[in-house]
Amino acid sequence: MKVKEGLLTRLARNFKDRWQLYLLILLPVLYLIVFKYVPMYGALIAFKNYVPTKGIWGSEWVGFKYFIRFFNSYDFIRVMKNTLVLSFYSLAAGFPFPILLALCLNFVQNQFFKKTVQMITYAPHFISVVVMVGIILQILDPRVGLVSTLLRAIGIEPANWIGDPAWFSHIFVWSGIWQNVGFSCIVYLAALAAIDPSLHEAAVVDGASKLRRMWHIDLPGIMPVATILLIMSTGHVLDIGFEKILLMQNPLNMSASEVIDTFVYKVGLASTAINYSYSSAIGLFKSVISLILLVLVNRFAKKVGQTSLW
Repeated sequence: MKVKEGLLTRLARNFKDRWQLYLLILLPVLYLIVFKYVPMYGALIAFKNYVPTKGIWGSEWVGFKYFIRFFNSYDFIRVMKNTLVLSFYSLAAGFPFPILLALCLNFVQNQFFKKTVQMITYAPHFISVVVMVGIILQILDPRVGLVSTLLRAIGIEPANWIGDPAWFSHIFVWSGIWQNVGFSCIVYLAALAAIDPSLHEAAVVDGASKLRRMWHIDLPGIMPVATILLIMSTGHVLDIGFEKILLMQNPLNMSASEVIDTFVYKVGLASTAINYSYSSAIGLFKSVISLILLVLVNRFAKKVGQTSLW
């Protein structure tokens, strides 16, 4: 009993001394509980033939029926292939660019030029997805778009960029890189600022070039941060931007643009025969795959570089 009272006393004293910190963290904790943990209860819908009028507990238990239905469906291979292609293409192409931009900006001496580049690269991040897709559609319009007009001016017949499945993944990925590269490099610039300047001073005395200093000092210095961000990105690898893909979709590029998120939306909300259980099963499957990838990549990173989330 004394141990329990001692513990409660310490907790009360700790709260009294640091109540500002607890108050600061209150809203994020409430957000996690309300929007992340409470909805986990709804995962039961994936294992039931959910009828809204009966509720979750009143609906019939069907086990893995809807998971098996998804695995055996005609759309499974196409949806999974498109999701994985867009996800890993975005990760492989987009992850190095913020690092390269941060490394280059770190050596820029002209502050006006540096801030101008930062402003230009940061600005697209604050453009909404709807506006971004509208800009893409206008620029790549096969009739009056800027790209099509320039190509016709030099005698080249433009393609239907958005309608061609072969072009969809490239347009989606590289427009995303353009929009987010500047904002993503902020973390790496902060990590570079934490590197001991004496290392660069010693390297300059030894005659090391900027490229060698970048390779042997800066890159190893930000590698732990890059590893953590890569692990976190892997956990969201299947969340590739539902709104953007849905806005860019059309009947011509559907073979390359239909991913898990858009498929769940169409089955669960946009279909004439709404099936909450089927869409919940697909969403739960995606979450499990993301969790497995996160754990595997974290374990691999811990063994290779001794840097991990846990």
